[in-house]
Amino acid sequence: MLFIARIIITAIVILLTFHIIPGLEVKNDLDAILFGLILGLVNSIVRPVLTLLTLPITFFTLGLFLLVINAFTFWLASEISYGVHISTLSGAVWGGLIILISGIFTNRLIWNYKV
Repeated sequence: MLFIARIIITAIVILLTFHIIPGLEVKNDLDAILFGLILGLVNSIVRPVLTLLTLPITFFTLGLFLLVINAFTFWLASEISYGVHISTLSGAVWGGLIILISGIFTNRLIWNYKV
């Protein structure tokens, strides 16, 4: 049940993000939900590998390079999904940042609900 709640919250945040930030386009709500699932898969498979490989750069930039990794995974998920298009670099950066922040709040909400 909590997994479904997380998907719904992520899909809502994705829809809001795509309507607010210029350079991001989504065709319909189903594409946003599929994009959220693909983004979750990319973040669980690709992101840890990239974080490990770029650990020295992340260390020297005091963690700011993680924004680049977030933008890359956000862009990669849009390339894999069908109805989502990112046309600007700033759209990918802001989109990745907003999804990251909302994911942190969603995780906190779910963990507080479980306990």
